[in-house]
Amino acid sequence: EVQLVESGGALVQPGGSLRLSCTASGFALSSSAMNWLRQAPGKGREWVSTIMSGGITRYAGSVKGRFTISRDNAKNTLYLQMNSLKPEDTAVYYCAKSRFSYGGPYDNWGQGTQVTVSS
Repeated sequence: EVQLVESGGALVQPGGSLRLSCTASGFALSSSAMNWLRQAPGKGREWVSTIMSGGITRYAGSVKGRFTISRDNAKNTLYLQMNSLKPEDTAVYYCAKSRFSYGGPYDNWGQGTQVTVSS
């Protein structure tokens, strides 16, 4: 059974940093494209970043240069390093497994972790 468990969300001041983790089980993280998405209060779910099986990464324009997606295959864990956080980054962050190594539909989701950026 595929399971994804996010952690690392917290309350942080503007300009601060956080690292989110997504621990996977039931499959090899390196075999699929993996994604981070977020949902702010009152808004729809927004794609944030993808890392493909081969290591190619993609970012939404709103986070490019501030966020970094990575994975540790030995730990079967996906990460999102978030720097220079802004209040508009406040959201529940989800990791999601794509169907294919390069992307495609999201087949599995984690439960989400709350990130709040506020002074």
